[in-house]
Amino acid sequence: MGSLSSLIWAFWYILPAYFANASPVLVGGGRPIDGGRTWRDGRRLFGDGKTWRGLIGGVSIGTLVGVVQYRLTPSFYGDFRTAVLLAFLLSFGALLGDLVGSFFKRRADLPRGAPAIGLDQLGFLISALALAYPVKTLSSGQIIFLLVVSPFVHWGANYFAYKMGWKSVPW
Repeated sequence: MGSLSSLIWAFWYILPAYFANASPVLVGGGRPIDGGRTWRDGRRLFGDGKTWRGLIGGVSIGTLVGVVQYRLTPSFYGDFRTAVLLAFLLSFGALLGDLVGSFFKRRADLPRGAPAIGLDQLGFLISALALAYPVKTLSSGQIIFLLVVSPFVHWGANYFAYKMGWKSVPW
């Protein structure tokens, strides 16, 4: 596989995580995952911005993206079960990473929606890659590529969502 081809496949691989991470802004709302509970420091665990509807909707959309990818390029996955499992793990991993990021942002007393450079752009990616690792792995070069490109994808997607009126802040 050529180097450009390898980078394109890395981007293809991570698409379910990107879609899962972006979807809660569209499908979220409702009951917060933490149910209003607080940590020892008296601050919310995650805050009102992390909801069950966003989590379930994001994982569902990301997994659906993986199913579509399988239909377009079945040879990339090998079989349908692997495609669904990989897409689910990437999607759930992305949102788990986002939840962990929210937990640490609350500990740092950052308000909902406040930017945390690095954590916001890479936490979801690292968690997604870690959960998906047992199913299908990437080369170190592909991972480095995703670590470099993901912040730009994240910033671009957030700016787009802001311009569309889906988010109140462009980050």
